[in-house]
Amino acid sequence: MSDLRQASDRHTIEPAMAREDIVGLFARRSAAWAARDAAALAATHALNGVVVSPTGGVLEGRADIERVYRVWLSAFPDLVYKSEELIIDGNRVVEMAHLSGTHTGEFFGAAPSGRRMGFAAAIVTTVENGEITHERRILDFTGVLVQVGVLKAKPV
Repeated sequence: MSDLRQASDRHTIEPAMAREDIVGLFARRSAAWAARDAAALAATHALNGVVVSPTGGVLEGRADIERVYRVWLSAFPDLVYKSEELIIDGNRVVEMAHLSGTHTGEFFGAAPSGRRMGFAAAIVTTVENGEITHERRILDFTGVLVQVGVLKAKPV
């Protein structure tokens, strides 16, 4: 494979980040999750980065991205983010992760339920110059809402 990759959202050729640099970026993200540091998590994104998420919609810019990290960390103060696997192909990275926590704060308008939740997520990212420029979060948000009691599961 070539050291050059076509950026997914542009028509320019960008050099791929070194694998070690990508692993380091995601290690910093894991440390920021463990420290519950929304600002540090947001700092792993480019200033004009974009996140597409079933919880926050399309987030544009680091401030908007940080706001949604804060929502998650305040709604689930014991949130555990466990990175399980990184799949790296040039400047494209898929992180498989598992999140769990107790719903003790407001969550996108839902009052605290005190219930536990847990779910798997796939985070598909594009990285350039040491930062995440684009991220798509794939998770079962409806399942999260059922677990915290916002929605009722349909009886079988």
